[in-house]
Amino acid sequence: MDILSRAHERGETLDLQAFIDQIPYTRFLNIKVDRKGSEITTILKFHHELIGNPSLPALHGGAIGAFLETTAIIQLAYEISSGKLPKPVDITIDYLRSGRPVDTYARARINKQGRRVANVHVEAWQEDRFKPIAAAHGHFLLTPPDEG
Repeated sequence: MDILSRAHERGETLDLQAFIDQIPYTRFLNIKVDRKGSEITTILKFHHELIGNPSLPALHGGAIGAFLETTAIIQLAYEISSGKLPKPVDITIDYLRSGRPVDTYARARINKQGRRVANVHVEAWQEDRFKPIAAAHGHFLLTPPDEG
């Protein structure tokens, strides 16, 4: 039984950092979770393996995209707590500015949640939250608690 299922079965609050640390790719990206009350901010800790263009240097778009998708999944796992991992149906990423070689932050907002699908918006920024470097809009498949 994984950490997501255990938290759901026991009615406990999900340990978000332990949850994402189970995923090898999120460990490689070095994503951290900062939760204050019900507000969740994810942090993509900078390391040189994230550089896509060394001449600028700029963060790789794939790392930014994976970070945004992970942030959406973390928000859904926290708010919905069905015991099952939400699965991406589609995701659109807008790259707004070049990601510099510094820590990157993101927050997700669930715009609409139905029985089976959730609509999520995510924004990532670096030093200034009002100057996002990327934004994502995605739909995620949810598994209702009574289904497997």
